[in-house]
Amino acid sequence: MRAGATAILLAMILALAACQGSAVSDPRREEAAIRASDARWLAAARAHDLEQTLAYWTQDAIIMQPGSPAIVGKAAIRAYVSGAFALPDFSIQWVTDKVHVAKSGDLAYSTGSDQISLTTPDGKRVIEHNNSAVVWRKEPDGSWKVVLDMWNPAESAPESTAH
Repeated sequence: MRAGATAILLAMILALAACQGSAVSDPRREEAAIRASDARWLAAARAHDLEQTLAYWTQDAIIMQPGSPAIVGKAAIRAYVSGAFALPDFSIQWVTDKVHVAKSGDLAYSTGSDQISLTTPDGKRVIEHNNSAVVWRKEPDGSWKVVLDMWNPAESAPESTAH
């Protein structure tokens, strides 16, 4: 699983590097648009607004979390996020540190960190600290959406149950 996740991330980075031949009209504007989308996405997730949270993933998006099979497509992501939002005391917070937009202007990646908190069914409080990487794609309508969302523990922590 870990090798597969690494291979997918490497392929996405190579695809971004291959896009370096053409020029983005304004990479700073695209970065600002991604950061604005990211902030709205976080606000929706923190409010447990399922529909708004789902709106930031593409139909073909993939979520890759440690120790679990990939979650592929909007229907599977809907089930996953619904389950996370249903967990007692579930909360998520993230910080996006870096955004890099390919010169082609249609792909980007961001890196950062997150904290996920919840209470397990047996009453145990879990707090995860993770490193994250997100691949963004510019859609035909000009919006930026997530095609790949993945993370790994930033430190030894209990098994991930939500993101």
